[in-house]
Amino acid sequence: MAASASGRQAWRQLVRNSSCRGSAATPSNLLRQQQQQRQFAFPRHASSFSRHPVTPPPSSLLRQQPLAQRSYSSGSQGGGQNTPPPPRGSKSQIKFWPFLLIIALGSGGYMLLVNRRKDMPRTKPTPAFSPSEVTVLFVLGGPGAGKGTQCARLVRDYHFAHLSAGDLLRAEQDRPGSQYGQLIRDCIKNGEIVPMEVTVALLENAMRDTIARTGTKKFLIDGFPRKMDQALKFEEVVCPARLVLFYDCPEAEMERRLLERGKTSGRADDNAESIRKRFRTFVDTSMPVVHHYEAEGRVVKVDSTPPPDKVYADTQEKLRQALGDKF
Repeated sequence: MAASASGRQAWRQLVRNSSCRGSAATPSNLLRQQQQQRQFAFPRHASSFSRHPVTPPPSSLLRQQPLAQRSYSSGSQGGGQNTPPPPRGSKSQIKFWPFLLIIALGSGGYMLLVNRRKDMPRTKPTPAFSPSEVTVLFVLGGPGAGKGTQCARLVRDYHFAHLSAGDLLRAEQDRPGSQYGQLIRDCIKNGEIVPMEVTVALLENAMRDTIARTGTKKFLIDGFPRKMDQALKFEEVVCPARLVLFYDCPEAEMERRLLERGKTSGRADDNAESIRKRFRTFVDTSMPVVHHYEAEGRVVKVDSTPPPDKVYADTQEKLRQALGDKF
């Protein structure tokens, strides 16, 4: 009786489940569904929790929960948030031609500006003194060639103002508070050339002072320019030179004269070592200046080997030929 009662109870339960689910209520179907549910809910192995279920869910669950669509789907039904990059050459890529156009326009404008600047006339600085009002003679020659002696006689007879670049530099180095004093001392001691900005400024100031005090506008500039850039700078800033008076003398004669002068002059550069350095500097730097003015026809060359009287007579004659009787 008990067995039959339990059988009837199982049958009623089966009928009740089948009516709820709407499927065939047979013992075999019920047993199969129960087995599938147990397999889906409890994987066979513990490792299945870290991988994936061994048995797929029943088809009824699949119908209730549709599968998620792939991120990268083709067609218009995807609607996913992750969209693959557009193919190369599509219209959505960045256009580079506007940047190239901007670069081309900028380069063209720059070249146009450069060409306009080239075509613009370059204005040169106006010299401080006009050559029609002020006469400048550069007096050049090696150390000991007798420039100072001949300049003193020209000042006496023709009322020139004598400006010695060396004397101006020596006075500047001894002037209290001079910012160029030590630099000038080192250059003179080593037989080197003082920077041209210093020398040109000292000469211009001396010319202004002489004109203001005496009214003289004829200048003999002794021992300058020592280099080509000094000559160009002076003529550009101060005044173009009328002539170069060049006293030519052999090195041996110049060394003999300077050593003799050094016995009483007290100058630090009147010694054999400094004399040779000064002579080499003159040959390397000052002779190109002489050659430059000679090519322009602005050089009066005088041999200074004879005694001073003979040299002065030769100087007077050649200046008359170049400048006229009343130079």
